[in-house]
Amino acid sequence: MAAGEKMPGQKKRKREYIAGLAQLNFTIEFDWSKEEAKAMYDTAVPKVEKDTILYEDCIAGMNKMPEESVDLIIADPPFGIEFSGKGSQYNRKPDLVEEGYVEIGEEYSTFTEKWVKCLSRIMKPAASAYLLSGWTNLNDLLNAIKQTNLILVNHIIWKYQFGVFTKRKFVSSHYHVLFLVKNENDYFFNKCEQYAEDVWIIPRNYMPGQKKNGTKLPEDLIIKCINFSSRPGDIIFDPFMGNATTAVCAKGLYRHYHGFELNEKMKGIHEENLGSVKAGAFYKPLKEYLPSVEELVEKYPHLKKLVQKGATNTKKDATALDSFLQK
Repeated sequence: MAAGEKMPGQKKRKREYIAGLAQLNFTIEFDWSKEEAKAMYDTAVPKVEKDTILYEDCIAGMNKMPEESVDLIIADPPFGIEFSGKGSQYNRKPDLVEEGYVEIGEEYSTFTEKWVKCLSRIMKPAASAYLLSGWTNLNDLLNAIKQTNLILVNHIIWKYQFGVFTKRKFVSSHYHVLFLVKNENDYFFNKCEQYAEDVWIIPRNYMPGQKKNGTKLPEDLIIKCINFSSRPGDIIFDPFMGNATTAVCAKGLYRHYHGFELNEKMKGIHEENLGSVKAGAFYKPLKEYLPSVEELVEKYPHLKKLVQKGATNTKKDATALDSFLQK
C-alpha cells in the first residue's frame, strides 16, 4: 500500500492532522492564580483537623475519622518484607536512616484488606485515591480493592532510574500506581496535560546527607497526583506518612493535609521537613506547567504560520509573541 493511502474501511478524518496543534490549543478546565489559590487555602473548613499528622495505627485512626472528609488519598504502604532501608544495596549511610521503621505483624493480604476497606467511608463523593505498590504485593492490593466499592480507573506505571543490581533476573525499576475513585461518573479530575499518559517517568530523589525514613517518594510524583486530582484548600490524606512528603507537597501547593504515621521517631523529621516549606511555596498556575507557544513553535516549525494568522485557539497574547514570530 502506497504512503498516504487509506486502509479499506478507514474513515476519512474530518480535519487534517497537524502535529502539535492539539497541544497548542490545549487549555486546562480548572486553574487558579496564586492569589485565588491562597484564598481557597485560607478559608477552607475541613471536617478533619487540618495540617495534622497523628502518630498511631492508621486503621484505628481512619475508623475514628468523619465520613466523607477527605478529597484525595495518596498511600504508599509498608513493603511487607524485612526492610529497614539500611542495607548496603541501597548505597546510603545507615546512620542517616531513622530507626523505628514498623512492618506489619500479620499476613500482608489481611493487613491490606483492612486498610483499603477504610478508604471509601472517608472519601468525599468526588474524591479519588492513588495507591502505590511494588509488583510483589500488587495482587494483594488488587484483591483488596475488589472487595470495596472503589473503581480502578487507571493502572499507572511509575518508571524510575534506580534498581537493585541483579544477576539472574531483570532489574526492577518501576512501581505501580493505582488510580481509584468512589464514583466513576462524578469524580474530580483536572486534566492538566494535553496528552496525559499512564506511564510516568519520574526519577527517584537522591538526598545525600539528609536523614530520612527507609524510602522517600519523589515530590514530583506527589505533585502530579495533587495537581490532577484536587483543588487548592482540599484535604490530602496519607495513611502512611513516612517522611511526610505528601504533607510537604500539600502545604507547598496550598492544600491541607491529614494523616498517620506509626513510627513516632519520625516526628522530628516531619517537623523539620514541614518547617522548611512555606504554604504555597511550590504553587504556580497549572498553565505554567505547559510548554509555551515559543517552545511549541520551536518544536513544530509548521505551527508558526498558524499562530501568525491567528488560526489557533491559543490564549497567548499575540503582541508578546511578535518579536519571536518575526525571527
